[in-house]
Amino acid sequence: MAERPKILVVSDSRGHDDPLLGQLRQTADLVVVEGMLRALGRLKREEFAGVYVSSAHLKQAFDVGKLLQNERILQGMPDAALLLDSENTIVWGNGRLSEWSGRGSVLGQNFYAVLGSPEILGPDYCPFHTALATGLPSSTTLRSSDNRYYHVHATPCREVEGSVNYLIVTVRDITTETLQQQKLAAIHRAGVELADLTPDELSGMTVDERIELLKSNILHYTKDLLNFDVVEIRLLDKETGRLEPLLAVGMEPSSVERDLYAQPQENGVTGFVAATGKSYLCEDTAQDPLYLEGAKGAKSSLTVPLILHDEVIGTFNVESPEPRAFSESDLQFLEIFTRDVAAALNQLELLVAEKATTVAENVEAIHSAVALPVDDILNCAVQIMERYIGHEPEVVERLQQILRNARDIKQVIQKVGQKMTPSQAAPQMLQQVERPLLRGRLVLVVDADESVRSSSHALLERYGCIVETAHDGAEAVFMVRSTLPHGGYDVIIADIRLPDMSGYDLMLRLQDVVDPVPLVLMTGYGYDPGHSIVKARQAGLKEVLFKPFRLDQLLETVERVVTSPGVAKQAADTVKQA
Repeated sequence: MAERPKILVVSDSRGHDDPLLGQLRQTADLVVVEGMLRALGRLKREEFAGVYVSSAHLKQAFDVGKLLQNERILQGMPDAALLLDSENTIVWGNGRLSEWSGRGSVLGQNFYAVLGSPEILGPDYCPFHTALATGLPSSTTLRSSDNRYYHVHATPCREVEGSVNYLIVTVRDITTETLQQQKLAAIHRAGVELADLTPDELSGMTVDERIELLKSNILHYTKDLLNFDVVEIRLLDKETGRLEPLLAVGMEPSSVERDLYAQPQENGVTGFVAATGKSYLCEDTAQDPLYLEGAKGAKSSLTVPLILHDEVIGTFNVESPEPRAFSESDLQFLEIFTRDVAAALNQLELLVAEKATTVAENVEAIHSAVALPVDDILNCAVQIMERYIGHEPEVVERLQQILRNARDIKQVIQKVGQKMTPSQAAPQMLQQVERPLLRGRLVLVVDADESVRSSSHALLERYGCIVETAHDGAEAVFMVRSTLPHGGYDVIIADIRLPDMSGYDLMLRLQDVVDPVPLVLMTGYGYDPGHSIVKARQAGLKEVLFKPFRLDQLLETVERVVTSPGVAKQAADTVKQA
């Protein structure tokens, strides 16, 4: 007897009321399913001689037919396209998931089992259940045991009667993007940790030890995180334009000792990068006219500038024995890492400027313990003196003597420190530059933040300034008035937001006392309450420091103020009477 053909029947009635199906049963075996989506799953798994579709499912049949006709297009998609039932079983797929899982066929298998029971990272930890229960799309991210990442999007698929029993699921392999984001995050953490030490740790380290720590951290992260084995870092000497070697691993000694300057010609790739501030990817050293031999047998190199506050402070160079070894991703990673390297080097520079040697540390420890208390004495004395001026001449004279004695104490400590500090305390690349324009200049710093007042002593007095501080605007006015008989302050540096007034209000108060006012206002980027800076500029303000500022920016600003026309110490006959 000939084998009876097998017919797939799509019908809600199960064929009981359809006379045509009754006739078919006499000559064929019927497999009845409800809905075209179920039919599609059976068609993918079994062979049928034909398909019978009831009138209620004709429209859906045409839609599914279109899906089958476009299956080649779906198979060419880079993403996996799947049809899942309510049990997370794969009813249909475009073949992409089979490729990823290494299985010949995934039809009839559990979706999660195919991917090796991956970890669900969220945001939806039950995406398929959510989509079936709510009838709304849902998305999540999966991580497989072999550390691959997939983005899954599930959309409910309604059948004729309106129930949701199937999901159309797309799966995208996002491993490359995710690993890149993780590496970027790791690079950022590494950058933060480059010079991350507690104050106690810093206080117990010499300058050379701090430099070696920073170099060690840079080398560690460069090798282990970025996978670069040949490294050279040079720092730019702003005075000479020379690029001084800071760190070199895997480079030829003659290359490290080579004199290089921040010039675009005849100074190799390093000089070009330092001069232009642009990164340079050398894919083939043999064909590149700028390349000068660094590592023996190097076939490619990548050089990026060290940039801090939009200024080039050095270069970071890596090389490889393989041609075209570096990609655009390597360039991006290195550029991000070097931002933190530049910041760490700047932090080191500030630390060196603050405490250059063990001897200087001891002297400055004494000075820092005395400076602010002496400033408090000065503040209190001038406030009391304001009350007695014009009433008790003897009291005023005694207070003036207290002011002179307090100032003498600070200057004695400062002079002792200058004599005890060795001239070769810091490495050559970080040597303190003499600032003759600052020596002997009287500077008033007005800020409610004690750390700002303390730092101003440590930084400015190292260059010969005589620093005094005030907590608020009223104290500043008293301090300015008390120094007028002796010539006044050369520079007044004030925060724009003081406890009792704005920087602009302070400027107006000081204009009633001295003219012109040698004022510098400090502010954070984007912070200017009441447009204090704008108003002050309109009233004649010349200098503004944006926090956080570098040490050299602070010093250069003070130098500009003390050398500007009309802002030298005022003679007594030019002083306004309050």
